[in-house]
Amino acid sequence: MLCWGNASFGQLGLGGIDEEIVLEPRKSDFFLNKKVRDVGCGLRHTVFVLDDGTVYTCGCNDLGQLGHEKSRKRPEHVGALDAQNIVSVSCGEAHTLALNDKGQVYAWGLATDGQLGLPGTEECIRIPRNIKSLSDIQIMQVACGYCHSLALSKGSEVYSWGQNKYGQLGIGYEFKKQTSPQLIKSLLGIPFAQIAAGGAHSFVLTLSGAIFGWGRNKFGQLGLNDENDRYVPNLLKSLRSQKIIHICCGEDHTAALTKEGGVFTFGAGGYGQLGHNSTSHEINPRKVFELMGSIVTQIACGRQHTSAFVPSSGRIYSFGLGGNGQLGTGSTSNRKSPFTVKGNWIPYSGQCPPNSEEYYCVKRIFSGGDQSFSHYFNPQNMMPPDDFRCPDSSKQIWTVNEVFIQKLLTCPTGRLPVEIADEIDGTFSSAGCLNGSFLAVSNDDHYRTSARFSGVDMNAARLLFHKLISPDHPRISQQVAASLEKNLIPKLTTSLPDVEALRLYLTLPECPLMSDVNNFTTLAIPFGTAVVNLEKAPLKVLENWWSILEPPLFLKIVELYKDVVVHLLKLYKIGIPNSERRIFTSFLHTSLKVLEILHRVNERGGQIIQYDKFYIHEIQDLIDIRNDYINWIQQQAYGMVRQSQAICSLPGNPQIFFMHAMLVIISITKALTWFFPDGCWAHRQNFSSFFFACSMPFISWQRTSPEPGTCWQIVSAEPSRLATNGLSTPMWLSRSSESGYLPRWTCSQLTFEDSDLFHLIGVVCGLAIYNFTIVDLQFPLALYKKLLNKKPSLDDLKELMPDVGRSMQQLLDYPEDDIEETFCLNFTITVENFGTTEVKELVPKGADIPVVKQNRQEFVDAYVDYIFGKSVASLFDAFHTGFHKVCGGKVLQLFQPSELQAMVIGNTNYDWKELEKNTEYKGEYWADHPTIKIFWDVFHELPLEKKKQFLLFLTGSDRIPILGMKCLKLVIQPTGGGEGYLPVSHTCFNLLDLPKYTDKETLKSKLIQAIDHNEGFSLV
Repeated sequence: MLCWGNASFGQLGLGGIDEEIVLEPRKSDFFLNKKVRDVGCGLRHTVFVLDDGTVYTCGCNDLGQLGHEKSRKRPEHVGALDAQNIVSVSCGEAHTLALNDKGQVYAWGLATDGQLGLPGTEECIRIPRNIKSLSDIQIMQVACGYCHSLALSKGSEVYSWGQNKYGQLGIGYEFKKQTSPQLIKSLLGIPFAQIAAGGAHSFVLTLSGAIFGWGRNKFGQLGLNDENDRYVPNLLKSLRSQKIIHICCGEDHTAALTKEGGVFTFGAGGYGQLGHNSTSHEINPRKVFELMGSIVTQIACGRQHTSAFVPSSGRIYSFGLGGNGQLGTGSTSNRKSPFTVKGNWIPYSGQCPPNSEEYYCVKRIFSGGDQSFSHYFNPQNMMPPDDFRCPDSSKQIWTVNEVFIQKLLTCPTGRLPVEIADEIDGTFSSAGCLNGSFLAVSNDDHYRTSARFSGVDMNAARLLFHKLISPDHPRISQQVAASLEKNLIPKLTTSLPDVEALRLYLTLPECPLMSDVNNFTTLAIPFGTAVVNLEKAPLKVLENWWSILEPPLFLKIVELYKDVVVHLLKLYKIGIPNSERRIFTSFLHTSLKVLEILHRVNERGGQIIQYDKFYIHEIQDLIDIRNDYINWIQQQAYGMVRQSQAICSLPGNPQIFFMHAMLVIISITKALTWFFPDGCWAHRQNFSSFFFACSMPFISWQRTSPEPGTCWQIVSAEPSRLATNGLSTPMWLSRSSESGYLPRWTCSQLTFEDSDLFHLIGVVCGLAIYNFTIVDLQFPLALYKKLLNKKPSLDDLKELMPDVGRSMQQLLDYPEDDIEETFCLNFTITVENFGTTEVKELVPKGADIPVVKQNRQEFVDAYVDYIFGKSVASLFDAFHTGFHKVCGGKVLQLFQPSELQAMVIGNTNYDWKELEKNTEYKGEYWADHPTIKIFWDVFHELPLEKKKQFLLFLTGSDRIPILGMKCLKLVIQPTGGGEGYLPVSHTCFNLLDLPKYTDKETLKSKLIQAIDHNEGFSLV
């Protein structure tokens, strides 16, 4: 051991030397052939821990800080700790803490401010005592300020006690001191790597490099850009992205070490202890410039000096106050920038020079008070120096990792050993431990943790959870489940101190226990409640993290809560006792709310998974959708709630309804508009606000009882097809010789068509949905997005104007910085109106704003907004008004844009065998009638285009309903007149009059002749 600095109280342990200060490193004979595990430096005393766990102290003992009454000049054994295996120590101004290998803390020295954490009123404790209030907590680190103490547990909990004059305990300002350890509740859930204490300020460092500080800040030692004391932990934002791996404190200054080996300092700089070649104080962290060319792996702070170790040269550098020789430079001068400590230093693995006994290979440096130490090896037996960038696993919190899993899986079957059970319980009961698990260590990605990036390796989480939760180890699964259920989930809070405290919300759904149906009510639903109850800010961060998950991982969470809903509905169908209905309802509402949040994330994220993955198809078998919907309407319109119905909130969660259920709801809505006669206008208005507007005169006419044989649909298939063919062409369709009809959005508000025409088209489109009628309105998907108040995107522009869309994408993807010179664009668009060219500004003064790399996304967004918004605002408003007159209200919220589009135009997923299977027959016809058999033989032999023409002839559309062929029911009946007559269709009823043909060729000829004349009444 080498030591230097203030020796006036014997704190260097050199024995009865004459000097009061030692100006350069000097060997301590006491430590020859001894390995030192740790050194703690107080203001006037020092504590040494050897590898065998024994403790030695030296220096001032006026207040009992040595723990013995022996000599003070040389290290003396603390006999009171003989029964303990001490692993680390820390010293305050005049008190000492020692930690044993069982996580128990011992304290002695000055006690006037409660810094020992011991009961009683004694001024000082001269013999080490166990802090009993921490005996049930496994502590892994301790740190001492001048008059306060900190402890970090294996469960990532931070405790503080002692003086609180400047807020150094982090528990507020109500108490000037605390004589027993206090949990700092505001830090719960964060995974910590280290604690540190200065004179009257404190720090904690997270596993991903975030620093929280509190306490005295007179010189800016908290690095918070001011000089105000803090009574609760505050995040040091400026160092968040610097990959901090170690922090240490002096009396009024602080030093931080980065993963890359850089050093930041801040706080008091009056003696040069910040190393910036000045004596100025720094209220913000500042990198030590003169160390930037070296990789530093160890740092240590004394009262007013700082030390740093560079392994490449094997040298120690120091700066700051030197009046007591604590810099080891051979003089008492202060140093304002790093200066080499005197000594024959040699790096590890360096060549052994002659007289190698005079050379030192540093193992570890220590500083405190006005003294410094270096544990070293001779070149002949050198070992690698400690590297703070590679943390000691014994001083880390519990986490779920490969080593942990292997330790558990190698346990013998049967009852778990107590220490293993305790570790499982401690890990899975602690939010901090789980938040520190599964970190993305590749390229140190977890140091980038932010509101946009979780720092979690989800693949590691999945693999480790599946290794841990295995049928081969039921005891482990039971212990994990019990810890999650009883200790972790119930303690999850609505507000969180940091983004690192959110990680378990991302990883816990990967645990197989969560998806076990037996754990739905004990784990999945309470966890969902915690998600739903999160405050706005943490929930937004979680949503951001969910939005960048891989689709299979996101789908897993969706499937989990879909399964929970199905499980609850099955219980409901079996029967729920009245006494349990309220809690059942809350369970269901929680699960649906989680799905609602996930659905919102999915939509904002551009559909991470297909929207139909949210559909719960089992709903139609488990609940009466009709009754449930009516109950919901009553509740919404009048505040009526039937106590016997526990699930009337289901329609408020449109994301779970598949198309069949939505069509049922629309049917109910139509029936309700029939139910209220015109005289009951007030009641009908209440209901119409929730589904259809129903205010148009011809809708009122439709409600009258139809005569037999007349068409129920005001927009029947054939008239609607003829009408829409005529109406849609001048608006949004233009003829192209290359690709037929292409969607085209009118790009000007100037048009020869009156807005009433657009209003009428909107009515027709709405009626198509209202009456489940397919019409040939080939509008782009963007139109349906706008109807549902969703913004069109660049993808919609690519559909509408492929060339322009590709150009915009090229602009976004262009990798160079010379966008202005290459593309020559500004925030304008050129449009043509009746043969004249106009330049429109996309934003105010857009002609003066060039498109550059920094604003290209804004340009594309503005371009898309103009095409789909401003350019057609008045015309779309007319269309929107017409559509919503017929088909507005809350029912519309059930649909996705593509579903709404399919409701209007149908789909082309043809299944001709299904069509034959669903066909009904009247009169003399049945499935095996000779004419019917001939008919289907002919039909199935027709080419696809002729089959589609047949659908057009019979139903008025060559497309099929959104639910497929199973929803298209044809009726075939015989007709008189002989084989010379053609087949006749009744499009309103999908009814085919088929003469009794006996010959296949005749039937084929007549059928083709009929379907070739499928418009109007040309054969009449």
